[in-house]
Amino acid sequence: MRRSSALALALLPALAHAELGGRIVDAASGAPIAGAHVTAERGDPAYRVTVFSGDDGAFVLPTPEGGDAWRVRARRIGWEDAWLDAVTSGPLELRATRHTRAGEVAAQLPAHHWYALAMRDLGASEQHLLKRECTYCHQQGAPWTRRVRSTEDWEKILALMGRRGAMLPSALRARVPDLFNAAYDPKHAVPALTRGWENAERFAPPPPAEVRRAVIEEWDLGGRASMQHDVIAHPDGTLYSVDGAQDALFRLDPRAGDGQRESWPVEVAGVALGGIFGGEDRPPSQASSAHVGPHSLQVAPDGAVWITLAIGNRLARFDPKSKTFAIHEVADGIYPHTLRFDRKGRIWYTMSASNHVGRFDPVTSKQAHVRLPARTLAQEVVLRLMPAMFWLDEKFDAINLRGDASESADGFNMPVPYGIDIAPDGGVWFSQLNENRIGRIDPETLAVKLWETPFPGPRRLRFDAKGRLWIPSFTTGHIAWFDPATEHFEQIALPTQPLAGETPYALAIHPVTQHVWVCGTNSDTLIRYEPDAKRFTVYPLPTRVTYTRELDFDAEGRVWTSNSNSPAWQIERGQPVVIRLDPAR
Repeated sequence: MRRSSALALALLPALAHAELGGRIVDAASGAPIAGAHVTAERGDPAYRVTVFSGDDGAFVLPTPEGGDAWRVRARRIGWEDAWLDAVTSGPLELRATRHTRAGEVAAQLPAHHWYALAMRDLGASEQHLLKRECTYCHQQGAPWTRRVRSTEDWEKILALMGRRGAMLPSALRARVPDLFNAAYDPKHAVPALTRGWENAERFAPPPPAEVRRAVIEEWDLGGRASMQHDVIAHPDGTLYSVDGAQDALFRLDPRAGDGQRESWPVEVAGVALGGIFGGEDRPPSQASSAHVGPHSLQVAPDGAVWITLAIGNRLARFDPKSKTFAIHEVADGIYPHTLRFDRKGRIWYTMSASNHVGRFDPVTSKQAHVRLPARTLAQEVVLRLMPAMFWLDEKFDAINLRGDASESADGFNMPVPYGIDIAPDGGVWFSQLNENRIGRIDPETLAVKLWETPFPGPRRLRFDAKGRLWIPSFTTGHIAWFDPATEHFEQIALPTQPLAGETPYALAIHPVTQHVWVCGTNSDTLIRYEPDAKRFTVYPLPTRVTYTRELDFDAEGRVWTSNSNSPAWQIERGQPVVIRLDPAR
């Protein structure tokens, strides 16, 4: 892997760009194709830059100078992908051939179109349960994930899901094979998905002119066994990403040619393969080499990068200057999840397996842990006994805490603290994903207050400058804001139709514009919402099967995220990437 000194990186000039232009046209008629993704790719690991074609089919790619020749692709729903190889200069003409079979067009549609078919015969509560449990790791966007399977094959899949913690009530679980087989049977799915496909402009309209000004860049990061879970834009201009499947921290410098990549293994000493869910005789629940499972990360006031090591039950501090880690054991609770810094420089983090929120002071190393209210006595008893259950499971293999094919979620639900953020007044706010609640912790007294959300699946939430808390409803395809002063909720439906298949995982507030950016996690999109204008803008992403989990912004206001589909083999090209979207070229 290419490396350079910190001094050399600090002295890098602004990246020089050349322009690679041309047109994309219909191969038969010569008519221009508007709104196509046009992508230039090169390198190993690869770098890609994508723009949209205009009404006249024209495009201009801002490609970094130097390096190898480019491979250029044009993509538009309704046409076959068009390619040019060994490109060094323009002008270019890409000629795309119209699809002649409806099934080919259906295969181009993002996962939310297909997944909505499985929702048709379910009530609202069943939709919520199925989406919550069956889409929190990956899409069903790749063709081989949307297959008609035998009951035996479905049982294997459901058993694997159970080992990863995805548990369905037995009645709903029993319906899954027939439900998905009926939804994905091409005889029924293709006609349902492609009505009117012959008119491409009406069936899949090109994005509006504002969207077509955007530039989207992608950098391969890690390997096919990686899972780039969360990203954070560092003030020094680099990007950090945690590889949850390979126990690694990655750093990308996008200013260096096609991107300079570095990585460091996270210390795993004393932790078994699979972490708290593993053991000598238990294989991990997926193709993973993880012992500690880096999950979420944030930049501290001193520039250090702090990371939750979820299955290792630890926190880690990475020093960008010395390139070394300091590891801190979590004193209480299980599965540190998402973290944020308060104005005093203290770290607050959710602990999703034990219904805690933790606080860690990097200066004193003092810890405090808040046990959040459980909804039922049964939940409280199980949560209280959980440390002992994990100890017994590790010592005697007495309990299968990951689940298996015979287990279900009948009559029991875990609270699962998930997103966390700090309010302008210093209050610490969190979501309880499975319990459909949000809450506030007083940062000094640690007193807790809870609110029921009028929607299910609150996930990663954020405050805006006005003190409103913005919340994605993962299982309804909505976002909402909550005013702590009036205790009023306002829900807003996302524009990515069909909404029944959408799953917004996270949102973030742009620090300058205060626009709300949302992960179109099941629709291969990033979505911007302007609260004052009450206006959405949808940015289609160029790589199929793009599963996004977290968002951040760099100093230039560009949006960063990662393609965090797990397992990564489902992603087009089978390779995780980090993504930068510049909405205003």
